[in-house]
Amino acid sequence: MGLIREPLGVDFTVDPRELSTAEKNAISEYIRNYKLKEAEQSAVTAPARVSKALVKTSEV
Repeated sequence: MGLIREPLGVDFTVDPRELSTAEKNAISEYIRNYKLKEAEQSAVTAPARVSKALVKTSEV
């Protein structure tokens, strides 16, 4: 995250405000959809992992 430098003699202040119910629901829905999309992507692109204990080596 970048740093915002204040000009000399100027103070930036941010006053928090309460979110409306519609805003809270919209944010929650966005996060839910984002997590679902990420889970689907990782399931498709993740390589299959095989435990060494399960792999039998054949002796020649």
